[in-house]
Amino acid sequence: MLKAEECTLFSGGAAGTESFFGQAAQQHGVEEVNFSFDGHQMERQRGVRVLTNEELALKDVSLTYVSRIMSREFTRAPLFRKVLQSICWQVTSGAEVFVVGVILPDNTVKGGTGWGAEFAKICNKPLYVFDQEKDGWFKWEKEVWAQVEAPRITARHFTATGTRFLEENGQKAITALFARSFPA
Repeated sequence: MLKAEECTLFSGGAAGTESFFGQAAQQHGVEEVNFSFDGHQMERQRGVRVLTNEELALKDVSLTYVSRIMSREFTRAPLFRKVLQSICWQVTSGAEVFVVGVILPDNTVKGGTGWGAEFAKICNKPLYVFDQEKDGWFKWEKEVWAQVEAPRITARHFTATGTRFLEENGQKAITALFARSFPA
């Protein structure tokens, strides 16, 4: 079993899921890296890593491609592109990815959060989603979502992202995930 002080959470520090994951990490003694960029709204200030424009460009992604694989249109605003690039930094930094949101019928995750889940699939990272509507954890298994009972954080470097609209069951799921992973 991993020791909390050996681990690092990679996230974006945004309100909702990312902030709650950061709070849980801090309470358990897990290090925290929150990727940001000029103009990014963050709630967490612990472990902030501001990406340069050059670093963001290293993770550039075609908005047409993202829209196609996620079956929806996204804004072409420069700020949104930077958010997607930042999410790529988060996902590539962790060995496993935890997301809180809603799994849609087309197997993507709702909202901008969905890009983190899709990019984790592309990178072949172990991917867990707590679906707030179904009130349960799911793991991506090649082509389908399989419901799982109680995942644990098993990698020293892990990523967490998710909806800004974190509900009580999502908070409880994150709290329980940390308790299972790093028992006192």
